[in-house]
Amino acid sequence: MNSNRTEGAGRQVAGAVKEMAGKLTGDKTLQAKGAVTKAAGKAQNTLGKVQDALK
Repeated sequence: MNSNRTEGAGRQVAGAVKEMAGKLTGDKTLQAKGAVTKAAGKAQNTLGKVQDALK
């Protein structure tokens, strides 16, 4: 398993937590940062999947 896949999954989880915390507290900035982190994690995870497929 590629390190990009594990790091990406971690970022997705961290982003989801931030996003949920932002929703619960009404902090739109935290919510947006969480969404960006989650999207970056998804992209990194996808990159890892592609790299694994090319091996």
